[in-house]
Amino acid sequence: MSALFTPFRLGAVPVANRIVVSPMCQYVAEDGRATEWHQVHYATMALSGAGVTFIESTSVEPAGRITPGDLGLWDDATQDALAKVISMVRKTVDTKIVLQLAHAGRKASSYEPWNSGQQIPIAKGGWKTYAPSALPQVDGEELPEALDSEGIDRVKQAFAAATRRANEIGVDGVELHGGHGYLIHQFLSPISNRRADQYGGALENRFRFPLEIFDIVRSQLAPEKPLGIKVSASDWLDDGWDLEQTVAFAKALKSRNADWIAASSGGISPKQQIKPAPGYQVPFAEGLKRETGLATIAVGLITDPHSAEEIVASGKADLVALARGMLYDPRWPWHAAKALKSTIAAPPPSYWRATPAGHADLFEATTHGAR
Repeated sequence: MSALFTPFRLGAVPVANRIVVSPMCQYVAEDGRATEWHQVHYATMALSGAGVTFIESTSVEPAGRITPGDLGLWDDATQDALAKVISMVRKTVDTKIVLQLAHAGRKASSYEPWNSGQQIPIAKGGWKTYAPSALPQVDGEELPEALDSEGIDRVKQAFAAATRRANEIGVDGVELHGGHGYLIHQFLSPISNRRADQYGGALENRFRFPLEIFDIVRSQLAPEKPLGIKVSASDWLDDGWDLEQTVAFAKALKSRNADWIAASSGGISPKQQIKPAPGYQVPFAEGLKRETGLATIAVGLITDPHSAEEIVASGKADLVALARGMLYDPRWPWHAAKALKSTIAAPPPSYWRATPAGHADLFEATTHGAR
């Protein structure tokens, strides 16, 4: 069997293979509430055959939404709506589900990507945004409010409350979004954090808020459920956040028993100097794994099954995550198993006859007979 299709464990949770459906914002929630779209989308992603499906960035408070269409988990209405999505997926397919919790910080109050993605001014229906320092994401934008001690405590408690709700809706684990220029990343990066108190300046001070968030989420998450984090391992800017600082942060997370780290990059500033190419972020996952021993997830333009196989087989990362590639081809894991001459866990029986000629053994433990 190929390395890509060997089992793995996220903490205590077993996953069937090393393929992850990356968390992908859909931007179609209604006041934070999941809709029928989310039921269809996540059932489709779960039916892909990936070992684990990550649910998109879900805000812990209304002010933390990137756009008006972001998912939320801050009250009974948002919890009930997301619970329906989880229930439908569970009834459709046996899969592992991880929920990504987030706060957009100064990147909140934005239009959806197809509506420009730019900041929504408060006068045009936007909302107040928060950040470690009163610095805009883009020159000319309305300034965020620098979080004071009361605001920091409010956000921490929002993460705690959302985690308790995540327990109740039955997800298998939680991932914190600590990358892409959102609030946790904003505290880590010297580009966005210019504070002069215990939350800014020295590296250990910039770690403080993200680690406090991690600790409070871990304290509220059911003990058997794993907790990981997604990071931007580089700002792609001079004097910005980089892999060396990310390694130091990852070591602090490992000492707190983090279960994985997903290595992405960028997002802190539109001035970033980045040249995306297939597998361009894999060296970040490889460096983090080598220096810390944490389970790592590689992500970023990984679309070829043989490339994914090489990443896992060579030990550069433990898992590979697909985002847009999975939207384009929701059966990518099936096709990868065929290309790598491997097998994949069987989908529901209605799909058993989908195997191409000569590959009847693609699905594990199925019976293909029909009258």
